[in-house]
Amino acid sequence: MKGFSFSRDILLGSATASVQIEGGDKNNNWYRWSEKGKIANGESSIDGCDHWRLFKEDIELLKELKQETYRMSVEWARIEPVQGEFNKQAMARYREEIELLVEAGIIPVVTLHHFSEPIWFEDIGGWNNKKSPEIFEKFTEFVVENLKDLVEDWATINEPNVYLQGRSLEGNFPPGKTSTLEYFKGAGNLIKGHILAYKKIHEIIPKAKVGVVIHYAYFDTKDNKFGTRIAKKIVARNFHDIFIKGMFEGRLLFPLGLFVKGVELGNYCDYIGINYYSRHGVKTSGKIGMLFSQIYVFQNSMYNDLGWEIYPEGLSKGIEELYSQYKLPVWITENGTPDHKDEFRGKFIYDHLKEVNKLLEKGIPVERYYHWSTMDNFEWDLGYSPRFGLVEIDYNNMERKIRKSGEFYRDIIQKKGVTEDMIEKYLKVESAHESRR
Repeated sequence: MKGFSFSRDILLGSATASVQIEGGDKNNNWYRWSEKGKIANGESSIDGCDHWRLFKEDIELLKELKQETYRMSVEWARIEPVQGEFNKQAMARYREEIELLVEAGIIPVVTLHHFSEPIWFEDIGGWNNKKSPEIFEKFTEFVVENLKDLVEDWATINEPNVYLQGRSLEGNFPPGKTSTLEYFKGAGNLIKGHILAYKKIHEIIPKAKVGVVIHYAYFDTKDNKFGTRIAKKIVARNFHDIFIKGMFEGRLLFPLGLFVKGVELGNYCDYIGINYYSRHGVKTSGKIGMLFSQIYVFQNSMYNDLGWEIYPEGLSKGIEELYSQYKLPVWITENGTPDHKDEFRGKFIYDHLKEVNKLLEKGIPVERYYHWSTMDNFEWDLGYSPRFGLVEIDYNNMERKIRKSGEFYRDIIQKKGVTEDMIEKYLKVESAHESRR
């Protein structure tokens, strides 16, 4: 391992999402999903990390971690608990949090939809309801009007591909009804919802930076057989391309145009927002399904606590591919790993930021990097077992403690790179663990 300095300016921060950390809200669909016993270990979103109450303490942690920017989400269910009725107190609470961030010199990025939604929205069909894009636009308008003096940077929808995979294909996200048809119908409405929100935000804040956050899984194969290549193209098309083409360009790939109307070609993203976690092997499947393929994990590789392969090169390869298409600034809106013992997170950060620096040296404008996550949190259907945080949460008493990897990331932010002394201090012990994983 060698030290490096970033070849150009980049803002470094971390990210969270409302339902995953806030706790206390019963109006969102994940609480109802929890009450149905659908979360690992019988856990519930009602607890979170008690951030709704402890947000001031958490902002102090962000300051201690020297965060330059922070990506958060606002909870639709809190702000619009009943359709058409907006909760001004909840909005005031978010304003207070964001005001403190701005006062601390931390640039906020606000995500409007991060996997969760009001129960009433789910009960009218959620994103399968043909009116859902316009409903989301009204929510967007209320939030942006109330934060326009504080926030210029926005993400409309987080990982629409993962959201719909869980909701409509795998059934591990609420409401748990699987349907390939609804996957494509939901995709069309999410695309239109993003476009309407993009236009509305720019109408209110002309200089805003607005984008969508795509989960970019690096798909790879072991061979170059015709069937394998076709399987990879199909899985990439249905997991990546329909959302990227739709949300960046307004281009509805088949069969989305059958389900949604009124989407025009145009430019609907001001940056490339990408969440990257792992590489996924693709091979042909004997079963005819939505993706006509089978996903697997490469053997003899490094893995995290959830069995995902650690493959830093996939981050730079994916970004190079997207940048070659759109020539927009790149924001890495999530990148992290579950590591309960905090044994390899520091090395994960080092390896991925080294890939980021390679991109910068090639002239690709990676403007921001957000580590996932600021703190341990409620990881959806997996509950609280996966530990992604720079900050460790003791769920018995909600005490916070910055991990060694958090200290390492703090020093990277301050130094704008990694020195040999930092490698010796933070990564020497981790290297000794590599052969055992």
